[in-house]
Amino acid sequence: MNGPTEDSRPRVLVLRSAGTNCDEETAHAFQLAGATTERIHVGSLLRGERRLAEFDILAFPGGFSYGDDLGSGTVLANRLRSRLDDDLHAYVAAGKLVIGICNGFQVLVRLGLLPGWDDAGGSSGDAEKMASLVENSSARFEARWVRLRVDTDTCPFLSGERSGRGWTFRLPVAHKEGRFLVKDAATLERLQSGGQIALRYVDDASGATGFATAYPANPNGSTAGIAGITNPAGNVLGLMPHPERHLRRLNDPQWTRRAVREGLPPDEEVSGAGFAFFENAVRHASHRLRGAGAGAPSV
Repeated sequence: MNGPTEDSRPRVLVLRSAGTNCDEETAHAFQLAGATTERIHVGSLLRGERRLAEFDILAFPGGFSYGDDLGSGTVLANRLRSRLDDDLHAYVAAGKLVIGICNGFQVLVRLGLLPGWDDAGGSSGDAEKMASLVENSSARFEARWVRLRVDTDTCPFLSGERSGRGWTFRLPVAHKEGRFLVKDAATLERLQSGGQIALRYVDDASGATGFATAYPANPNGSTAGIAGITNPAGNVLGLMPHPERHLRRLNDPQWTRRAVREGLPPDEEVSGAGFAFFENAVRHASHRLRGAGAGAPSV
């Protein structure tokens, strides 16, 4: 794996708050991929001690921010919207990368950064939301491994040597409010036609274009098997599964079956499917930084 040079090493902000519990794993993943990573409490941003503009990638990790007391991701989203709404939208408009994992996905939806439409809330805040993440159909916390398929070719997190449209792989989920719903059929069509459906839950019957409808392959009852979406530009990704929990081949409980067929790769520590998300993002951000340093417009 060829990492970025020191002068093009992207800076990653892993944002944490009370209740966040996946920030260390997420920071570790970006560090393995070659980034310079900082775990920063949201209070530092709200007080103006640190600024989003310092960073090239923003990550909202999983966990239970503020205990999900008012609903998953709601408190953190409200705090950010009240003080940093303009900064967040400027960050996204500049083309910088944002990822929200599990609770982070919930935060991005509640902020309106996903699906990222002007008429879906966001900075205006007065339009009816077109998408939401609600309680699982099973009405219980689901922690299991699922199969996924990439259904977009516009997201840097999912574009790389061993990933891209049609790639199928496994990641774990761990959530109670991960059921992705849309306002109506027109909203679903808008996501599909815009290439914003990033990931779907799949099973043996899904084929190249289908999706899992039945439990447990679709672990939460999400509409059209949707496990993750992007904004229209593709630089903001939200997903319920946890890529930071599958950095190593040995993280997958089925690793022995694959090892019998293939053996363990020499880069086992970074050969898990989830590592590709972070590797792709760091490579993309590094290219942007090198381009800016060579005189290309910096955004």
